[in-house]
Amino acid sequence: MDKTIKKVYKISTTIDKLWEALVDPAVIDEWGGGPSKMDSKVGTDFELWNGDIYGKNIEVVSKSKLVQEWFGGDWPKPSIVTFTLKNDNSNTILELEQVDVPDDEFEDINSGWDDYYIGPMKQMLEKKD
Repeated sequence: MDKTIKKVYKISTTIDKLWEALVDPAVIDEWGGGPSKMDSKVGTDFELWNGDIYGKNIEVVSKSKLVQEWFGGDWPKPSIVTFTLKNDNSNTILELEQVDVPDDEFEDINSGWDDYYIGPMKQMLEKKD
């Protein structure tokens, strides 16, 4: 039985800068997700960490919502990751939902969001502002 991860992050940055950190390869590489291939177009195949994570953009609402199919290793089916961005005064709220997380990798993936993805992204963005 595959599981779902839901997390909410409050990041002291603008929606524009957070959106760039999700879709701009130069910014992704800067916070540590590289080497990466990414853009903000529907249908784009992407890679993070030199292809350790890969997939496709399946829904893009600029500066608001990004939905992606994610694969890692030899997963038989994709895990669907949804990033939703909302303004909160001088902060941006990033809501993350990942469905169909492989059971045997749940703990690693759950902590990986904080340790390797959103955590370093937040640290980089808050240092710049």
